[in-house]
Amino acid sequence: MKKKSVIAAALCLALSASMLSGCGNSGNSGNTAGGTSAAGGAESSQSAESKAEGGDGLHLTFYYPVQVGGSAAALIEQICKDFNAENPDIVVEPVYTGNYDDTVTKIQTAVQGGTPPDVFVSLATQRFTMASTGMAMPLDDLIASSEDGKEYIGDFLEGFMEDSYVDGQIYSIPFQRSTMVLFYNKDAFKEVGLDPEKPPTTWEELVEYGTKLTNENRYGVGLALNSGSAQWGFTGFALQNSANGENLATEDGKAVLFDTPENEEALQFWLDLQNKHKIMAPGIVQWTDLPTQFLAGEVAMIYHTTGNMANISKNAEFEFGTAFLPGHKRTAAPTGGGNFYISNGISEDRVQAAWKFIRFATDTERAAQWSLDTGYVATRKSCYETDLLKKYYEELPQAKVAYEQIPHSKPELTTYNAAEIWRILNDNIQAAVVGDATPKEALQAAQEQATEILAEYQ
Repeated sequence: MKKKSVIAAALCLALSASMLSGCGNSGNSGNTAGGTSAAGGAESSQSAESKAEGGDGLHLTFYYPVQVGGSAAALIEQICKDFNAENPDIVVEPVYTGNYDDTVTKIQTAVQGGTPPDVFVSLATQRFTMASTGMAMPLDDLIASSEDGKEYIGDFLEGFMEDSYVDGQIYSIPFQRSTMVLFYNKDAFKEVGLDPEKPPTTWEELVEYGTKLTNENRYGVGLALNSGSAQWGFTGFALQNSANGENLATEDGKAVLFDTPENEEALQFWLDLQNKHKIMAPGIVQWTDLPTQFLAGEVAMIYHTTGNMANISKNAEFEFGTAFLPGHKRTAAPTGGGNFYISNGISEDRVQAAWKFIRFATDTERAAQWSLDTGYVATRKSCYETDLLKKYYEELPQAKVAYEQIPHSKPELTTYNAAEIWRILNDNIQAAVVGDATPKEALQAAQEQATEILAEYQ
């Protein structure tokens, strides 16, 4: 495999990052939590040091994105405050970096400036790029040197650990992880004579239900087709319709599998929801609009991240349910969301401090509380034995669906140079949506373009 320099690779990331949004793109790029912002460029650990209260101890810069509605930014900053209080020799300075694509841009800017963040959250799907560019370090030695390292890693859900590995090494630790679920309006179901306790389980039922639910004021189905989000949803449909359970790319991230007959059928189904059945809004449906439209009663069923569970449960003025994504040849769903990474090339004391912070932030009780507060899926098996999560699921059973769906889930499209490959697939899907290409033409073009980009990794 050809090796790029870190700076050259970072420049490539910068060109494509604006097209990358990932799972649960909030479109939010301001500092909603009132903490330090990287909007004007990367802030060095040294400058953060001068701002932090106390002024003593080792100061770490922590870049974090927020991809969903609600108070996730404030919650992350509270985790940092709690850590700092328990560890007076370390000060973690949280830097809100917008959404995932903003974060990638700001990380590469910091790398170029010689002041990378010590620890950061980025998409799990960026792991191949983070490893190949040297922007993140493997964590295996840190895990091995921890007394409970093997037990710690073994406690994470396999469905999330699956996309932490590159060439057999662990590069990231699951944190704000999600899967796409079906949110549906039970009141709307009752209104049209559908059983509110029996959501659609197949593509055929999705059309049947969506047809009944659609009227002059409401669409039956909402599915994001905007750039940066389409690939997440399409991963699910591709998995549901694949001949042998294949994903959109090979497991080593070096080749894509776009132009199969099964994927053409899946993309045609998307277009049919809009153009044939007319149960979904025409044109490019925006990811960020769907929760608002759902809460306003303008769409009865939406495919969306469980990371919006807290937002929807707090703001819905109707009874809502959640369900597995309707299947076709098989039941399947995409996982997504962000993992913790440690920057490559920082000093050993910073590495150890960053690892201590990651362990703190992913503690069993804290991970369970994070799930409760945000709607993200609790990442560790031990979380599900806590009274906290048991009580949460009793009070909000809709939240448990995402956890139950994880065994049927696979990572969303993940390759080397992921941002560029996502852009290619998104652009060609959108060409089909607006009528500039047939599904076959769109996916063949995407296959050819992506194969050319990935040739250097063969």
